[in-house]
Amino acid sequence: MAKATIQLIDALRLTATNLRNGAYHSWGHHGACNCGNLVQSVTKFTKEEILQYAHTGTGEWTELAQEYCATTSAPLTLVFSALEKVGLTPTDIHHIEYLSDRKILEQLPGGLRWLKHNKREDAIAYFDTFANVLEQELLQSIDISIEDLTSANAPSSYKNKLVLAD
Repeated sequence: MAKATIQLIDALRLTATNLRNGAYHSWGHHGACNCGNLVQSVTKFTKEEILQYAHTGTGEWTELAQEYCATTSAPLTLVFSALEKVGLTPTDIHHIEYLSDRKILEQLPGGLRWLKHNKREDAIAYFDTFANVLEQELLQSIDISIEDLTSANAPSSYKNKLVLAD
């Protein structure tokens, strides 16, 4: 599963918003499919640039992710380095392309259902849900104690708003 990072959560939400607002979505286009739209959000590359980079490799996003080599300087490496930097793995890329991670599907509004990878509305639901799942993981990993909030190192804005009951 992807590493829960603020950057990835923001990119997933931006991708859902862009799709909701009419961004080009075509599952057969490396730069405009599910992964292509996410890559646009992460890298700011255009769909045309992503298509050009993807054509330096062979296959769909799932095959490209499996063949990814972080030590080369190929243009496609830029794309995968950016995805890896925000917290994604090749397995995550496969699941994004096919909207297939069961952990995400189980958290969809309305419950578990299988999504169609080439349907815009399903991609939006998947990206939104993926962001929500990662956000919950990130929030659960934050450990703040009362001592942290009242210590000399805590910002005064925290101390001024903290009310302790007797």
